[in-house]
Amino acid sequence: MLTGEFQNNLDAKGRLIVPAKLKEELGEKFIITKGIEKCLLVYPMDSWQAMEETRASLDFFDPAARKFERYFFGSAESCEVDKQGRVLIPLGLRKFAGIEKEVYTIGTGTKLEIWSKEEYESYMDTNYDSSLLSSEFKGLGVGRKL
Repeated sequence: MLTGEFQNNLDAKGRLIVPAKLKEELGEKFIITKGIEKCLLVYPMDSWQAMEETRASLDFFDPAARKFERYFFGSAESCEVDKQGRVLIPLGLRKFAGIEKEVYTIGTGTKLEIWSKEEYESYMDTNYDSSLLSSEFKGLGVGRKL
């Protein structure tokens, strides 16, 4: 399971060292694409296969389905970790997420999120008021399962 929060830097060529804890779980090849928030999503191939199955089940004539395909699949890049444990984050995806140097890599179970340091800290400051979390999470029904 891909879990944890890691902070590190891209090198001058836009490469990110994949945290050792995540390397094995991520696998040799994986997919990087746009996230809903201003971050990148990194899917191991088995998780990406689930996304592909979802895409294949959608009605092509539904405009939202086509938008889904363009957004996630149109920006998707196949990547792999080099011998030094780095992955090149494609320039277009770095620009989308505002990633220049400092990043957070967040494990969310079946995928990773890569955020610019500034975007992640701003997102956390804006969206994680501890007094509201319980009610938001309760709406998901997770309290009964913990």
